[in-house]
Amino acid sequence: MEKKEGHDFWQDHSIRFLEMAMRTDRMETLTHADGHGKKTGACGDTVEFFLLTDADGIIRRVSFQVQGCLNTVACANAVCELVEGKSVDEAWELTPEQVIEYLESLPKHEHHCAELAVGALYLSIADVQRKRREPWKKIYGSRGASH
Repeated sequence: MEKKEGHDFWQDHSIRFLEMAMRTDRMETLTHADGHGKKTGACGDTVEFFLLTDADGIIRRVSFQVQGCLNTVACANAVCELVEGKSVDEAWELTPEQVIEYLESLPKHEHHCAELAVGALYLSIADVQRKRREPWKKIYGSRGASH
């Protein structure tokens, strides 16, 4: 990483931010996800979430793909941490401000990364709800679709 005058990436961030920025175990595509949402921000970064839910509407697993910076990766991982194990209805209540607070040291000029990640989450939750209303779409959508 390039060091800017007066800044040290490792010293300027909280341990939680660094863990979320470097964590890669959730970076995968789930081919039979109950919900999928993809959003590209004005900065050009893209976040894509995949949700697995149980019959009671509890989010059991969240995975993602990111094309973007470490700040976006940190925000996507934070979203996973904050919604896994919660109901779909509870996940709707997640805000970018909660992601920012959770990360502890997301730079102000990178707050749009939290907005992007939460926006992609909302799209994946909406997809879960749409598939619950019209279950045939999950079956139809999983055949031949490349994610």
